[in-house]
Formats: sequence, C-alpha cells, structure tokens
Amino acid sequence: MASAAPSVRVGAAAYHEPSGFARSWAWIKRFARKRTFGFVAGIFCVLVVLIALGAAFGLLTPYDPTAVHGADRLLPMGSSSRDGTRYYLLGTDEYGRDVFSRLMKGAQLSLMFSVGVTTFSMTIGGTLGLMSAYFGGKFDLILQRVVDAVQTLPLLVLAVALVAILGAGIWKGFWVLAVLSVPRPLRVIRGSVLSVREELFILSAQSLGATDNRVMFRHVLPNVMAPMIVLISYAVAVTVVTEASLSFLGVGAQPPTPSWGVMLTGSGQAYFQTNPRLALLPGFAISSLVFAVNMFGDSLRDELDPRMRGT
Repeated sequence: MASAAPSVRVGAAAYHEPSGFARSWAWIKRFARKRTFGFVAGIFCVLVVLIALGAAFGLLTPYDPTAVHGADRLLPMGSSSRDGTRYYLLGTDEYGRDVFSRLMKGAQLSLMFSVGVTTFSMTIGGTLGLMSAYFGGKFDLILQRVVDAVQTLPLLVLAVALVAILGAGIWKGFWVLAVLSVPRPLRVIRGSVLSVREELFILSAQSLGATDNRVMFRHVLPNVMAPMIVLISYAVAVTVVTEASLSFLGVGAQPPTPSWGVMLTGSGQAYFQTNPRLALLPGFAISSLVFAVNMFGDSLRDELDPRMRGT
C-alpha cells in the first residue's frame, strides 16, 4: 500500500485572510488616526444614541420629566428637593420639573424624530432619484417640476405653514417634515446617478442582459454612497434644528413634552435673565449634536471616497 504523500509548504508562511472583525478594527484605527476630529464627533454621536436608549428605558431619567413639584420651583444646579427626597443635578424649571431628566428625554425624542424623518426621506427620495435618473423621459421631467415647486420656499417656512394648517403636534410635524425632506435626496441622488449612468461598467452590465433593477441597485447605487453619507448627516442635523424650531414656535411638540425646543420656548425664554441655564442647556445640546453629526458625516465621506482618501 502506497504511503500518503507528505504535505508541501509553499512559501515562507501561509497567507491567512484577515477576519471581518480585524479588517473593521484596522479601518477604525486608521480613521481615528487620520480623521481625529471626525472620530471624536462619531464617539459623541454614539454617546447621544446611548443616552437616547437609556432614556427610553428609564435608565437615565431619575425622575418623571413631566412630574410637577411646586415646592421645588427654579432650584439651582446641584440642589435637593425641599423635603430632601430628590436630588436635582441640573436644577429644576418653573414647575419644579427635573431639568436633567427632561434633557435626557429630549435627546430620545430628538434622535427618534430626526432618524425617522431621515430614514423616510432618504428611502423615498433616494429611490425616486435613482429611478428618475436611470429611466429619464417624462417621469424624470414631471418629478423634477414637482421638486422645483416644493423647493421654491425654505423648508422651515413651508413646514410651519403646513403644520399650522393641519394642527400642532409632534406626529403631524413628523409627517410634514418627512414628506418635505424628500426633494433634497431625490435631487442629489439623481445628479450622482447621472454622472455614473454612462460608465463602462454600467454599459457592460446592460449589454450582458442584466435587468434594470439589478443594474440600479447592484451597480449604480453602491457608486453613489459617498454623497449619500454626507446627505444623511446633513439631513439628521437639519431635522434636529427644524424639530426644535417647530416646537419653539409652538407648532411642534407641545408642553409638557420634554422636547429641547419646548424647553427653549418655555422656561428658557421666560426665565433667561434670572436662570439662563434653562435656555443654555437645551441650546448647547442642540448645537453640539448638530455640529457632531455634520463633522462625523464629512469625515466619513472623506475616508470612504477614494478621490479624497489621501487628503
């Protein structure tokens, strides 16, 4: 019986394909080294997400954010309640409500609102923009005229007008903003698709008999992801500001809902001279989140876009 042939080792060392986790970890380290500010902004965004999740499950809201305690009105930061049973890290507002709990719950509302609106607008707008650029013709012409009509007025002005007509409320504001936010991703994605539609790899796929759906979603869509990333970060930031603006103007979230905009227009505006923290805290939360989202989106785009990877 013939003996088994010994295994032969070719080369100095066998090549091992890095695992998915190893590749991801290497990319994160490279991103942190090259885009330090963007990396820090990304950590801040993750922290806000964790705060929102903690607030949703009551882990970061020590007290009911809508509970009124008349005896604890306008207590300064680091105060205890009159009866000594509660500690207010950031003080209380004019109704004796815990400002810290309201800020944490406001992060949950703001994040859910902005992510929901952005998801809806990017899904609908991105799909319509992809189809509009790929097929062209009358469908593209009609769609672009509708987009032109919607974008004749600023988003906030149109949103305030529609919500005022439909009636104030957080959910009405959500759907109004979701629909009005569709034109921007539609137009951006359409422009990006038009720039790659005539590329050789697209023409090759079409000549090989690939279906329109396969060409659009398998070949075209992955090549327009870089502008989509920036657009998503921009949309989240704009929605955070717009939601706060609607609440500030009285047509969005209504008191006693712990929205950052409600906190600004209520106790923040009325007691700014004597208790500026009631306006500065939600204002700082809004501006910090918007800045971090924009910074992270720009840095992520620069890292993923091959044309800007060396900058």
